[in-house]
Amino acid sequence: MGWVIAITLFAAFMTLYLLSRSLRCVRRRRVIRAGGASLGSLVSAVFAGMGVMLIFSYLSYGRLTGEQVVSQIQFRRISPQEFQARLMIDGAEDRFFVLRGNEWQLDARVITWQPPLTVLGLEPIYQLDRLSGRYADIDREQSEARTVHSLAPALPADIWRLARHFPGLLPGIDAHYGTATYVPMADAARFEVSLSRDALIARPVNAPARAAVGRWKLPGE
Repeated sequence: MGWVIAITLFAAFMTLYLLSRSLRCVRRRRVIRAGGASLGSLVSAVFAGMGVMLIFSYLSYGRLTGEQVVSQIQFRRISPQEFQARLMIDGAEDRFFVLRGNEWQLDARVITWQPPLTVLGLEPIYQLDRLSGRYADIDREQSEARTVHSLAPALPADIWRLARHFPGLLPGIDAHYGTATYVPMADAARFEVSLSRDALIARPVNAPARAAVGRWKLPGE
């Protein structure tokens, strides 16, 4: 991210420099030079603005150092196949969502760095993306309403989306999904969710969760 900060600072400096030059040219009635300096100032301001948005986007992601716990989630049954999910993340207020079905899944955005950016020593970063529910029965999955909740903040420029849609503009950035397998929901069940560089892993942490999982084999166990 150091190169983005450097380019942003340079663009901001050029914006101020060209703007002041444009004003001097206006005072001296050098209209053509004033127009050229104004245009250059506008272009620099656009680059500076984009850089600021990318920096804020980067800072909204968490650092990913090996496998680490990113959240816990607990369920309360509302109806036979409707649950309230309580998403708990360290340093943030608990968030509550209603999920329909009998299984849940958490997805995350993951960014890892490839050459030439690896020379900067940047750590992988992540951001929880969405929480969804589904029905284990395929017929109900096709006919019933599904629930999907966005977890990512709305930003004017998101580094993950830019890297996915315009990879040529951001070389060295690998943006992909980290996804957990679907896990059953149950009343009072509580799970711990860990994230590695390529997948989310949900592990039961209390008796209702272990009973719900039953004979299921979870990744990493």
